[in-house]
Amino acid sequence: MYIFAMQNLVPRPADLIETGFVLDGPNAGRRLTPAEAPDVLRSETLGWVHLKASHADAPGWIVENLSYLDPTIIDALVAEETRPRITRIGDGLIVILRGINTIEGDDPEDMVSIRLWIDQQRIVSLSRRKVRAVDDIAQALELGGGPRDCAEFLSLLVERLTYRIESFWRGIEEEADQLEEDVLEETHDAMRQQLVELRRRAIILRRYLLPQRDALKVLQTSHPDWLEADDLRQMEEELDAIERVVEDADAMRERMALVRDELAGQLSDRLNRNMYMLSVLSALFLPLGFLTGLFGINVAGMPGAGEPMAFWMFCGGLAVVVGLQLLILRRLRWI
Repeated sequence: MYIFAMQNLVPRPADLIETGFVLDGPNAGRRLTPAEAPDVLRSETLGWVHLKASHADAPGWIVENLSYLDPTIIDALVAEETRPRITRIGDGLIVILRGINTIEGDDPEDMVSIRLWIDQQRIVSLSRRKVRAVDDIAQALELGGGPRDCAEFLSLLVERLTYRIESFWRGIEEEADQLEEDVLEETHDAMRQQLVELRRRAIILRRYLLPQRDALKVLQTSHPDWLEADDLRQMEEELDAIERVVEDADAMRERMALVRDELAGQLSDRLNRNMYMLSVLSALFLPLGFLTGLFGINVAGMPGAGEPMAFWMFCGGLAVVVGLQLLILRRLRWI
């Protein structure tokens, strides 16, 4: 377990703490220095501290300043691999959620994880990569707004995560709509790769959002007393939004399967048309090849061998044969 290996390290708060704020009281909205953060967390004042989960001193810092937490909670907060979940422990919650990856160069659907311990006196959040929802909350607090209690904080965090998920999904749906329109008009090889990419994104997003939806459902049925009816209604709205994205992701896979069938059908039709034209040309040139081969043999007795006009008469005969062939093919409705 992480905590026992790290307890003897000397924490470096200036490097470990990304941001922190006082959320209530006369100093609400004031940014915390790394030195102030532990004292605020131990006091009755509600404070929020966001840590780098990948920092080597993160487990030791949590043990030192939140010693009442169970070791399994600390392990969950700093684990490398996480799955969205919300678990009530006493009067607090361990919250692990995912948000859209906004890091330049990364795939947005490779969702980033944010982990929290939250109760009425303190909020400690951690992430291994940049989470824009955290920046949104910090910016709102600096501007004099933002949450003023733990329930508002959790509600705002879920709302900002869901907002970006919905925005990203709307972009995917627009791409899918455009692809469907393009396939009906004209097909090309790049569409196959675009189709595969859209299906991949829908599958990955659904894989992350299913447990996140389930976690928010758990919060509706098992929650601490400080989550009041208004907060739960807001959470229910975010749950409904996540539910819609999950359902749309399921529908997207079916839509892309239909587009794939349409694309495959059009490619098959184009191949059949090409093969048909080759078959018609082969039918036209087969007797011509036979006649030219027959009259091209270098043996005595070939008719017209000594006649100057024989070549042009032979070409005219070939033209007549082609005309007859075209007439027969037209009667047979091959062309």
